[in-house]
Amino acid sequence: MKTALLVPTFLLFAVSATLAQTRNPVSSALREILPGRQKNIIAAVDQMPANKFDYKPTADQMTFGHLVTHIIESNNAFCSKAAAVPAPKVDEAKETDGKDKLAASLKSSFDFCSDALSKMDDSKLGETTEFFGGKQVTRAFVALVLSSSWADHYAMAAMYLRLNGLTPPSAKK
Repeated sequence: MKTALLVPTFLLFAVSATLAQTRNPVSSALREILPGRQKNIIAAVDQMPANKFDYKPTADQMTFGHLVTHIIESNNAFCSKAAAVPAPKVDEAKETDGKDKLAASLKSSFDFCSDALSKMDDSKLGETTEFFGGKQVTRAFVALVLSSSWADHYAMAAMYLRLNGLTPPSAKK
């Protein structure tokens, strides 16, 4: 006797919708992940008081301002390489720049990512590109690093906020 598998209708719709959209699964996933990561990272930077951008939890860790410059550089480099588009020509952000300037540069880097990823499809993911130290990696590798870096960077920003008595954006009701 066969038993029927009971699957809620909404799950069947979600699975069929996902299967219907697998032409560019990696680039589509990056485009879906970006808005949430962008929102939380920008909100975390906006939330940190300007006088805390030189804060670092220990002597061996980077300052919050350095974290922001690192995110800006990572967004511009990784989105460029993953999407096979030229990186934007921007003035280098410095950790000593004021909060307003760093926040504006951060937002611009996410705007660049949004634009770059809108042009991305999976057809070039097997191509190689130069990465850190001249290492050759695939664009797929860079796309995975990009996605994980957003999570890592937000986690760091959230930790810095908590260490300063502030609730990170994603933990607020």
